[in-house]
Amino acid sequence: MFKKFTVDENVSSTSQVKNSVVRGITAQLIEQYPHLETIMDDLIPKKSMTIAKCTDKVQIILSDNIPIFFNERDGPYLPTLKLLHKYPQFMKRMQADKGAIPFILGGANIMAPGFTSPGGDIPFDLEEGDAVAIYVEGKEHAVAVGIMKMSTSDVKSINKGVCVENCHSLLDGLWMTKDIS
Repeated sequence: MFKKFTVDENVSSTSQVKNSVVRGITAQLIEQYPHLETIMDDLIPKKSMTIAKCTDKVQIILSDNIPIFFNERDGPYLPTLKLLHKYPQFMKRMQADKGAIPFILGGANIMAPGFTSPGGDIPFDLEEGDAVAIYVEGKEHAVAVGIMKMSTSDVKSINKGVCVENCHSLLDGLWMTKDIS
């Protein structure tokens, strides 16, 4: 989604949002990620939320001009990797084997065998459409954030095909963005 993302080419507008919109987005974020409730005021201080609208129907939630969440076409909110590295425990995770690293960093979707082979791990039960953090064997931090395309029970039983749509990965355009103003 952000493979060739640049602020100059992809962000069509940024706007400060009303308090009622901030409350609505904050409520959605807490519903989706209940562990964030205790730190939400630190994440999004009063009057600091801005939304950047992108040309490809993606909106990026900014706090003090730093990207912290994004979503596509009213889909689920996904955290940026920088936020996920700072607060790694609020999102469910899956671990791929080492062989998947170059593909994930290239922006490819993640295939089921990457999670079921030795080095892979599926510690949580997830359903199709759930947001998930992707870790890789031997690495401390998440390397991607995505959306489940099949449930974890299907991943284990079918063991082929795309199981996670890679929405944001290390070294993509959003990762390289320092701030959006």
